[in-house]
Formats: sequence, structure tokens, C-alpha cells
Amino acid sequence: MAPVPNVPHVIYGADYNPEQWPPEVWREDVALMQEAGVNLVSLGIFSWALLECAPGEFDFAWLDEVMDLLHAGGIGVNLATATASPPPWLATRYPDSRPVTVDGVRLEIGGRQAYCPSHQGFRDHVAALVRAVAQRYGTHPAVQLWHVNNEYGCHVDQCYCELCAGKFREWLRAKYSTLDALNAAWGTAFWSQHYGEWTQIQPPRRAPTYANPTQQLDWRRFSSDNILELYALETGILRDLTPDIPVTTNFLGFLPGLDYFTWAKHEDVASLDAYPDPHGAFPHLEAGMQFDLTRSLRRGQRWILMEEATSAVNWRAVNGPKPPGLARLLNHQALAHGANGIMYFQWRASRAGAEKYHSALVQHPGPQRSRVWREVVAFGEELRTLTPLLQASVPTRVGLVFDWNSWWALELDSKPARLPLMPLVQAWYAALRRLGQTVDFVHPASDLSGYDLLVMPNSYLLSGAAAANVRSYVQGGGHVVTGFFSGIVDEHEHVGLGGYPAALRDVLGVWVEEWVPLRPAETTPVRFAGQDAPVPATTWAEVVHLDGAEVLATFEDGYYGGGPAITRHAAGSGQTTYVATHLPEDALLHVLRGTLTDAGIPHATLPAFLDVTLSETPDGAVLHLLNADPTQSLHVTVPGATVMLDGSPVGTPVVLEPYGVRLVRVPAGFTVADLDIRTPDGT
Repeated sequence: MAPVPNVPHVIYGADYNPEQWPPEVWREDVALMQEAGVNLVSLGIFSWALLECAPGEFDFAWLDEVMDLLHAGGIGVNLATATASPPPWLATRYPDSRPVTVDGVRLEIGGRQAYCPSHQGFRDHVAALVRAVAQRYGTHPAVQLWHVNNEYGCHVDQCYCELCAGKFREWLRAKYSTLDALNAAWGTAFWSQHYGEWTQIQPPRRAPTYANPTQQLDWRRFSSDNILELYALETGILRDLTPDIPVTTNFLGFLPGLDYFTWAKHEDVASLDAYPDPHGAFPHLEAGMQFDLTRSLRRGQRWILMEEATSAVNWRAVNGPKPPGLARLLNHQALAHGANGIMYFQWRASRAGAEKYHSALVQHPGPQRSRVWREVVAFGEELRTLTPLLQASVPTRVGLVFDWNSWWALELDSKPARLPLMPLVQAWYAALRRLGQTVDFVHPASDLSGYDLLVMPNSYLLSGAAAANVRSYVQGGGHVVTGFFSGIVDEHEHVGLGGYPAALRDVLGVWVEEWVPLRPAETTPVRFAGQDAPVPATTWAEVVHLDGAEVLATFEDGYYGGGPAITRHAAGSGQTTYVATHLPEDALLHVLRGTLTDAGIPHATLPAFLDVTLSETPDGAVLHLLNADPTQSLHVTVPGATVMLDGSPVGTPVVLEPYGVRLVRVPAGFTVADLDIRTPDGT
């Protein structure tokens, strides 16, 4: 079922900001939307100042006209609550509604998202605006979806003002009940931090040295929950007044500040804003990670790509355009990874403002002079042939363990080394994709039973419940491969004693005595059993002791030389693999290839630029073949396949030109291991 019930086709559209243009342009816009195949637009996202020009003085006349024009043109509306950026009058009326940084600086108006999430005056005006919008447009036939706020936490995910300090104390009271429990959880015996009154507790503002780690961690949890209260305030009003219209808010992939696993439970459909860098080495991997995360947040439900760029953005140091063909390829990738809609920011490129150099469907030269417009129209026509994907599921056998709490904890200060999480996750994700695996991102405390293999690049923090869940998964027959510095602390950021990692020691069959962080350019040689030459590992090494595990590779240098670097252990009915260092790509592929084999999961080693995904539609399986290489073609033989998704015959081989896309119907039982992939010269 499509996540937006009244849209029986693949969604195609953009953010639409008609308030930036005179009314005569609106009619031209509707005609151009029809030409492009647009069927849904996000409307009113940054319109608060025009909808409510003064407190309580609403003017909906212009929006009424736009809504009616769009509906008459057959274009649905994803109507925003317009709360994403408060108008100047609100900050003038409530100066303390502006957010405060960790250094005590109160931010000024003139940008966007300049609000303190705890300010009651701001919340009251938000509620009044949402109620007014819902009452006016809740029965308008154009409205297909509510767009709540916009990109929560994009610019301000933490406010350190006194109002937030008070809300933090309320949150802590609800969590711990007593100061004795809080003091125990925070380890306040250290550095004379014992709290005798709730009023003594402050946010972790700038301090002479490291703030209490558990205080910092609870602050991140609180800040995510506090902003979630704003979302719940708006959605509560919308669901009360318009229970049949689904609600969403646009996520930002791996945004550090908000725990999206918690947030996604409150959405009717997940949506994503994704802006992979066209200048990056592998934009399709950057995008694919975000696509897979968004599908995973609601356990496989199809989702909406709410924003992307048609070409260049405006906010990087160098804003490279998407070369011809890349936008189409990434759109197909989103559909292959579970999207039901493709939307852009924005419809018409602005003449003024901070985003005037951000690309759009209608570029500054106008539609007839723009290759972007030609690509947009062509893809709109192509989407009409892809309706079968609306009902497709994306089967996965591999789960990649991810938890915002662990991310926050890992990157707190006062650690053995600075260890950013995302480069580790990206490396392991890229290796799994190279091996032909579709990947779900899973919370360690969630139901893991549907996966044959779990990979944990790093799970520094594992709550007691999460650790027990992972151990139960292994003992029940699951396979786990985990990276270094995992399972070290519990939910309070307290270290498990008796040898690292205390949370997983039994199922890993090893214990770690000591960590050896490496300098930025330093390598340490690791030799795999049966291989002649060692591989240069980076970042981290450990003094590992066996407790039942077998050795797959050893360190060769340093006082830890000769000790285990990679181990494998049978635990219960399952198996674990432990990787005590950061491996180069080929070595990581070798390790993961072995774990996939042990778990009985078919795999193949794909070219780095080939994205392969399998969808299950009611009419059978569809293989999505995407060549993200901008210069080289690929020839792919798909055994047993005879027709494409559109019914045309399958070539032998299937030719994928640079940025080429093919959707092939494949027979039952097909796996990625059946593919034969070659370059045009036969290699």
C-alpha cells in the first residue's frame, strides 16, 4: 500500500514557494508542473511570517488561491504547518525565545530555526498556527499529507538557556526519580560532583575541563526528546482535527542530534532530505546509506525522498553540480531502496535569499534553456512506468547495528582517542554493498530475529537490555561480526569490569586487556592465517586474550605482536567474529565474505560503482542494476531473466552505460551470486 493513500502512483514533486513570486507566475508554474509530471508539492514550509503577519492576525488569501490553482491542475499538496522558522515579530515579542549556544550566546534572527524548543510563548504560537492551518485546509481536496515543521535539529539541536535547564531537570526527575539514583548513574563521586538539590543541576555548558560524561549523554537524550515534544504538539493537533491525513517530518539521514529510531515511531510515513556530494568519490554509497536507514526506521515501510537537489547545492565550500545522468541514477537508487516518492528542493530557483544558488527544477535561465529541466521532464515520464514498485518490499538478511545513544557516547570527550563513528559505519556499509548485500540499520535492542547476520562496526555503548538481546540472538543461532571498542559501557556510560568488552565477552570468546590507539598516519601489520603478506591496519590495535575463540589473523608489530587481531567463536547455536583493528577495504571484504559464507548468505564481489538491489513485487522479483561509474560501461549477464520491468526483452548481456540503470525481472530463487559482471573488454 502506498504510504499516502490518495496518491496511487509514484510521487513526484518539489518544495514549492509561491510566496517568493508574483501571482502571474503561479499559473505558469502549474502548467510547467503538469509538463514535468509533478503530482505533489510541499507547500508553505517557510510561510509563517506571511500567514500570520502579526500575533493572531492570519491572512490565508494568497494560500487559498495557490491551493485552488494546484488542485485544479491535478496537483496534490503536502501542506506544511509553517512552523519551521518563526517570524521576526515573535522574537521581538519574546527575546528569550531565541536559542542559546553552549558558550551562552543567544542567537539572533535573520536565518531560520531561531527558536528555543522549551519556550512556552513560542509553543503557544506554534499550536495556534497549526490549529488555524488545519481548520482551514483539513478538508481541502488537494491536501494529501501534512509536512510538520522542517528538518528539526538541522541548525539548532541543543539550546542551553535557563528554560531548557529547567526542562532538563524535569526530564531528569522523570528518568531517575531521586537524586540518589541520579548521583549513582552520573558517578558524581568523581571530582566532587555530588548533587544535593535538583536546582544545582545545569546543562553541560562550557566548563573549565571535561563535563561529566553521563551528564553530557543525558543532555543529548533530553535535547532529542525536547524537540520531539514540539513535533508531538503539532501532530497531536493535526491528528485530532484531520485523523485521515497522514503526517511526516523530513529527516536528515545520519543527523547527530536526533534519535530517529525514537522519532520514527511517531510518523505515519518516514521522509528524507538527502544531498550526497557529487564531488565525492562514491555519491551512490553516501545516498544509499541514508536511503537504507530511512527504510529501516519504520521496519521496511516504503518512504518518501522529500528533498534532493536537481544539480548543485549552495552550502558546501565547492558546490559541484550533478553531471547529466547522476540525478536519475540516484532517484532510481532511492526507489530500489524503498522510496515511494521523489521530490526536490525546490521547484523554482529563488532570485533572492540564502538559497538563491541552490539548484531547482526551474533554473534561473528558464525551463527551455536548461538541461536540468529536460532531465526532470524525462524522469517524470519514466516514473509513470514504475508504478509496480509501489507495492515492492526490499528483502534483507543483514542488519547493521546502529544506535544514536552509542554514537553520542562514543564521541564524548576524554576517550582513549578521538574515534568518529561515521567513517567506520561507512567503511563497513560500503564493504557489504560491494558484496551484494542489502542492509537494514537496526537498533541493538530491537527484534533481531529476521536477520542471518548482524554487523556492528562499533557499538561502544550497549545497554543491559541491548547486550542481552545481542547475546540471545547469537546463542539462538545468529551470526555477529563486531568491530573494536564495542560493548565497553552500559547505558550510564559506566565501564564494564573484568576485561573488555564486558557486555559481549562470553559470546566473543575473548577478553581485551589494553587498547593501543594508533597515530593518524600510523599503520600496524596484520597477517591472516594462510596469507603470505600482512595488511596495513590503521586507527586501533588491542591486546586480546583468547577465551575459547580461534584466531583468524594476528598483529605482527609492537608489544602486542603475535596476539590475536581477528577471532571467531562458536557461542550457543551461533557464531561471532571480532575485529580488533581498522582494516583496509580488501581485508574487510575478506572478513565479511567469510561471515556471509558462514551465515549461509549468497554473495558476490561487485565493482565499486555497481549498485545492486533486489525488490519483491506482487508479480515477482525485480533486480535493480545501477552503474554509478561516470566513465565506464558494465556488461551484466543475469541468468534466467528474459524481460525487463517494462516488458522489453533482456539483452545478453545487459549493457549498463555510465550512469546506466536497468530493472530486470528475475526468476524465483535468484541471488546476487548468479550474476556475471564484466567490463566491455571482457575483464
